Amino acid sequence: MMKILIIEDDPIIASIYRSRLDKEGFEVEIASDGQAGFYRILEGHPNVLLLDLMLPKMDGLQILRKIRAQKAFEKLPVIVFTNAYVPNMIQEANTAGANMVFNKAALTPRQIVDAINSALFPKVAIPPAKAAGAAPQPEVATPRPTVPPAPNPAPSPDSVSKSELPVAAEKQSASEIDAAFQSDLLRSFIQSAPQTLAVLRKLLHEFMRAPTDQARLSQLFEMYRKVHSITGNAAIVGLDNIAQMCSAFEALLKELNDKPKNIGPSCVRTIAHAVDFLEVLFERGRGPSVLSSSPINILVVDDEVISRRAIIYALEKGQLKSEGIEDPLAAYKLLAEKTFDLIILDVDMPEMNGFELCAKLRALPMNQSTPVIFVTSLTDFESRARSSLSGGNDLIAKPFFFIELTVKALIFVLKGRITKPQTQADSTTAS
Repeated sequence: MMKILIIEDDPIIASIYRSRLDKEGFEVEIASDGQAGFYRILEGHPNVLLLDLMLPKMDGLQILRKIRAQKAFEKLPVIVFTNAYVPNMIQEANTAGANMVFNKAALTPRQIVDAINSALFPKVAIPPAKAAGAAPQPEVATPRPTVPPAPNPAPSPDSVSKSELPVAAEKQSASEIDAAFQSDLLRSFIQSAPQTLAVLRKLLHEFMRAPTDQARLSQLFEMYRKVHSITGNAAIVGLDNIAQMCSAFEALLKELNDKPKNIGPSCVRTIAHAVDFLEVLFERGRGPSVLSSSPINILVVDDEVISRRAIIYALEKGQLKSEGIEDPLAAYKLLAEKTFDLIILDVDMPEMNGFELCAKLRALPMNQSTPVIFVTSLTDFESRARSSLSGGNDLIAKPFFFIELTVKALIFVLKGRITKPQTQADSTTAS
């Protein structure tokens, strides 16, 4: 029997993976931290390694580099799952020797099974063009091996060969297993939602009222661990909107935990906003991905080219399409003709400042209720008051934190999409 080692610090996700792989006939072992996982590799010599990159005690990249430096593990298939909002880790994982890298926020048990079977049974893999539908999400680095995910689960070594089974019966069996598995997981995930949200709110409260910086960081880390768990669980049960939101939120919390000097009033507000919005997502965001249902349109108005490009880059990290414009008068004309999901404005611009533009666009039928975020170096009380009075929804200070803007933009875009009536959303897209 083939042995699979899962190194994953979240016990719920690890248990889900184990349960699914048990049904495929694999012998599965779990390690809950990087250090324990590394020693299990050395002692147990697994046939395939499933590796999360964000681990306590020893992260996944360290494990990869250590095992690839040993001849005994040069060819060990390693399947990595990580956060797509941390692209440098994805690239480093490929460089360190990962065979496949998957976006954890879009990873299903079926993809894991297919990837394992492709690594163990490359002869049953189909041509890359036909396997495209089972490939990792496009924002994740391209898998290194020449063995793409197989369309159907391969048999365990102890079972009969694939040629001895009727293809139709095999497909039906896999489909039935996945359907039942997903249904049970989804029911459990939804039932636990109130408790999950209560834990997050408690951690947020303790974070905001922590008496020392050390205590604050401790609560921030626990919040990160909780959101990290939600990301993986939501992806497994197919709740794409929750998974994508939590993936970005998780990346923000991790970045702040690693670089606490960036924790300022703006980031604290964004964290609180994200926790509040998760309650909306759990109630109304259980359908298919609203970000892929129709094109996202975001307008960035800033007369400074470097700042404008930086904002557009931050939005791209969240797979949010945007267009930039430097002239506020030209922007006003465009806003009268086209509906947007989100508008991001600088304040200090020639001809018409951001506050004036925001007040004017609130009279335009096409964008009367479109959310507006100010990204500006003016952060005094008066500027914040004017941003609200002019019709703005939020304000971020320059120089801004890329992942914070990504999270904030995702909140407004997702909220607009899931709370907007479908007929209105269709007419918006058509415009």
